Amino acid sequence: MAGTAASPSRSRDLDKLLLRPGNLVGPTFEPGTELRDDLQEYARILVVGAGGLGCELLKDLALSGFKNLEVIDMDRIEVSNLNRQFLFRVEDVGKPKAEVAAKRVMERVSGVNIVPHFCRIEDKEIEFYNDFNIIVLGLDSIEARSYINSVACSFLEYDSDDKPREETIKPMVDGGTEGFKGHARVIVPGVTPCFECTIWLFPPQVKFPLCTLAETPRTAAHCIEYAHLIKWDEVHSGKAFDPDDPEHMKWVFSEAVKRAELFGIPGVTYSLTQGVVKNIIPAIASTNAIISAACALETLKIASGCSKTLSNYLTYNGVEGLHIKVTEFVKDKDCLVCGPGVLIELDTSVTLEKFINLLEEHPNLQLSKASVTYRGKNLYMQAPPVLEEMTRSNLSLPLYDLMDKVAKDVIHVTGTTGKNDKKTSCLRKLRVVFKGVDGVTDMDMAGGA
Repeated sequence: MAGTAASPSRSRDLDKLLLRPGNLVGPTFEPGTELRDDLQEYARILVVGAGGLGCELLKDLALSGFKNLEVIDMDRIEVSNLNRQFLFRVEDVGKPKAEVAAKRVMERVSGVNIVPHFCRIEDKEIEFYNDFNIIVLGLDSIEARSYINSVACSFLEYDSDDKPREETIKPMVDGGTEGFKGHARVIVPGVTPCFECTIWLFPPQVKFPLCTLAETPRTAAHCIEYAHLIKWDEVHSGKAFDPDDPEHMKWVFSEAVKRAELFGIPGVTYSLTQGVVKNIIPAIASTNAIISAACALETLKIASGCSKTLSNYLTYNGVEGLHIKVTEFVKDKDCLVCGPGVLIELDTSVTLEKFINLLEEHPNLQLSKASVTYRGKNLYMQAPPVLEEMTRSNLSLPLYDLMDKVAKDVIHVTGTTGKNDKKTSCLRKLRVVFKGVDGVTDMDMAGGA
């Protein structure tokens, strides 16, 4: 008799959420097998990052019924990753994280399809990100989070009453861990605070006095920062340090070891060098698992409506005992990223080249080396060289003509902006209004640059 008993369905636990009604479901939730099947067939999820948290996310999302996943990561596997990034083995060292993680999850979870992308997030066209229903972040960098946030918010459109159009909203679920602490948050652009609205949540990075680094180093971190901030510029004058280049990191490590030996300071290791230069706090596997579970559940809620989503920021602290708290932050109505966009008033004669120069001078933007796109069309691209050459002829043309002579519309610009003497990539949404064109009212001009 035992041999004839029906084996439990692999989606048994998922069915309890998707096949039954409840009191906490979303307004559009319609339970049934059709919802479950549609979720598996049509929902497309992008996981950004395939490190400690990213590995957990891929596994959890695949086991939650999502069959169409993609993952993007620019890093290769290192020996130091193996203690917590459980999808990787010793023989994988040196291989791209995204490719190995995708392969391992597909081997363990039948029916799931994961497409890996071994590249920088900035290397993908903006429209690449628009192909996904939800973007899930497993990153360890404020700059990378900020970039993906600006990309997702760039798809957002507002109606005439400055209300977000639902069909243009690109939801994000962001997770992050630092040792025994972590967070999970839901970002619905135009509805909840975006990453930029709450950028103040992230503490400033620790900075060491240069005199200490140069004259009286006392710790291994001082030796590493000396090699990173002082010695690099002395030896490589004019060459920018790239923390993601293994050769650059090895050079800093080698110089830090020499500095430490000179002053009799122990403790300089390659992993510590990476941690100090990249401001990385060692990750704990259990924290990654807990935060990933929260992120995967919120992704399922958004995709299916089976329950109300988190409102909107969960923090986890396992340093002493266990403390979990949910805080509802408020959207910044004047946010330059998720708001309706920076309003710029222009004459119809302004050329694209003049417009790009104005972006650098604008007090709210200060955007240099800008690339400009309009409704998916590249008006001017700074890189790669072949695209720059193809779009260079547009620089002398009026922006009004390049925007099909509309009175007002939204364009997107990508470039670099400086903050605290540090250059970062960013994408901004601009509401361009042309003066003296029919259809433009005084209301349109309010708040212009």
